[in-house]
Amino acid sequence: MIFTQEHEELRRSLRRFVQTEIDPHADAWEEAGIFPAHELFKKAGAAGFLGISKPEAYGGLGLDYSYSMIAAEEWGRSLAGGVATALGVQTDMATPALAKHGSDALRREFLAPAISGEMVACIGVSEEGAGSDVASIRTRAVRDGDDYVITGSKMWITNGVQADWMCLLANTSDGQPHRNKSLIIVPMKTKGVQVARKLKKLGLHASDTAQIFFDGVRVPVRHRIGEEGRGFTYQMEQFQEERLYAAAKAVAMLETAIGITIDYVRERKAFGSALIDMQTIQHKLADNLIGLRAVHASLDNAAAHCDRHAGQWRSFAAATCAYAGPSLRRVSLENHHAFGAIGYAEDHEAPRHFRRVHLDVTRHGGAQAAREALAERYLGETPLEFPELDLGAAAHAFRR
Repeated sequence: MIFTQEHEELRRSLRRFVQTEIDPHADAWEEAGIFPAHELFKKAGAAGFLGISKPEAYGGLGLDYSYSMIAAEEWGRSLAGGVATALGVQTDMATPALAKHGSDALRREFLAPAISGEMVACIGVSEEGAGSDVASIRTRAVRDGDDYVITGSKMWITNGVQADWMCLLANTSDGQPHRNKSLIIVPMKTKGVQVARKLKKLGLHASDTAQIFFDGVRVPVRHRIGEEGRGFTYQMEQFQEERLYAAAKAVAMLETAIGITIDYVRERKAFGSALIDMQTIQHKLADNLIGLRAVHASLDNAAAHCDRHAGQWRSFAAATCAYAGPSLRRVSLENHHAFGAIGYAEDHEAPRHFRRVHLDVTRHGGAQAAREALAERYLGETPLEFPELDLGAAAHAFRR
């Protein structure tokens, strides 16, 4: 993807924000296990960072998806991985379906304050026993007059402790699993919503992650996003943006980690010479850079197809996720090995990046779910033709 001057200006603005508003507090927030989401999000919203690709009518910038990828990369470079995750939930996980399919009134009530940072959002899909297997969720929303009455629970909810509202996926009928679900906006202070516990995690400690119960929670039917029974489809759309965000963030983290590694092997000496002079180290670093560039190219292609509203851009997004997961995990592991024992000491920066990459590539459904989606679409009983990768005029001429 060719970035313009406008892309680079946004990148510089985001990087300044990260360096001044996030990184100086990263260690304190990680130790506290939470960060001041409302305070930080209001600052990010005032700068226009929470609605980059959202409609201008609701306070967004109305830019194309390539600008959102710039944001994902710059959040990924932050020292506070949990904050970068929380920001991604606000911009690319809890709000895309609302922005695309919500009523005007619903978007003004919930999307606009999420873009301005006045409200913190979370996404409620995963449950105990139903993570990537979205069709198996059990939370129910039963129609009672002009309300839905919601009963059930959600697990691994990022921003769950501090959120003002949740984009909730629930079963609204007893029909087929892919056609009986709806997305519903649930204000978190509604009677019957209980934040049961704040979960402890391997990393991303500053990001509050919660288990949440719903006991007869009553919300208006007008809080439903789009059509009843279309929630599964809407959520699959959201997942693609979520996974692209996670992959872009992980790529940026690894770029930072590889830079730290190169500096380390230049200085570290063993057997009378610098590690970087050893062919084995050189080859590993070269392989890591190749792997990183390949994932970046796949991301750029998926984002470009999204911007052109290409009919099968989600196929490219799923393919990117399927490839990025194992590739980034392998690059992260190989990169970490270069540090030797110091790479496992918590007072060194290396473990921070190692944990973040592995958490990012596993928490969004992972490569397995993406592969299954691709197989169902292109290897099933009535397979679709996989869209051709646009490599430019010169490459297409070479193909012929």
